[in-house]
Formats: sequence, structure tokens, C-alpha cells
Amino acid sequence: MAKVELHRVKGDFGFEAKDKYGHKVTMDTSDETGGNNFGIRPMQMLLMGLGGCSAIDIIAILKKQRQQVDDFKIEIEGEREQGKEPSLWKNIRVKYLLKGKIEPEKAKRACELSMGKYCSVAATLLKSGTKITWSVKVTGE
Repeated sequence: MAKVELHRVKGDFGFEAKDKYGHKVTMDTSDETGGNNFGIRPMQMLLMGLGGCSAIDIIAILKKQRQQVDDFKIEIEGEREQGKEPSLWKNIRVKYLLKGKIEPEKAKRACELSMGKYCSVAATLLKSGTKITWSVKVTGE
């Protein structure tokens, strides 16, 4: 069972979240909505979680295929529903940028497996109706 704790540490909306291992992250809302811009917005953290979950899958798959990943970056953009409460993620675009001795087809397949089968965050978002599109670019050394 996963467990996290949140504690208000700054102003009205500045929170620190901590997992059972002591890893911490700060969260807040924008200045416009009464926050202090102290930390990450919770909905942005969901995008970060999507990236982290997928990245772990992809690296694990490519390592099994003996591909040499020298650098790995993910760019994620999201668009939320307008005029609704709650305002869910409507569209998310993920761009995978890999560098190294990597066969492009293997990289594409690893991304496909992550987004379609292994990534729990992607599955959660997809079940809520979010449209997720992705692309992958591999460059040599």
C-alpha cells in the first residue's frame, strides 16, 4: 500500500508532500488564485508522473534489448478542459528525445509498450478520457 503525507508549510496553499521513504516535493497554487508560487501545481505534477512512469518503462525495455541510451529527455504539453470543475486533462502531447546507439524501431516500440501497456499513469489518464499522443526522435551519439 502506498502512503504519502501532506503538511501545510507556507501560506494558505503551500504544502510539502512526503512519501514513506522521506522523499519530498512542494506544492502550491498560483499567485492569481491566492498561492505564493512556492511549488509545483498538483496537475503539473500529474504530467511529471506520466513522464517519470513512462521513462522508467522505456529505459527498462531498451536495456533488455541492449540499446545504449546516452541521453533521454521527455517534453510534455497538456491542455485542460475549460469552464469545467474539475478541469481534467483533455489533451496531452509527449515527445521522447533519445540519444545513443539505439535502433529507432526499438525506441518506437518501447514507447508504444509504455504508453499502451505498462505505464499506470497513462492508463489512469486514458480511462478518464484524456487523449494522449506521442512521438519519438532518436539521434546518434
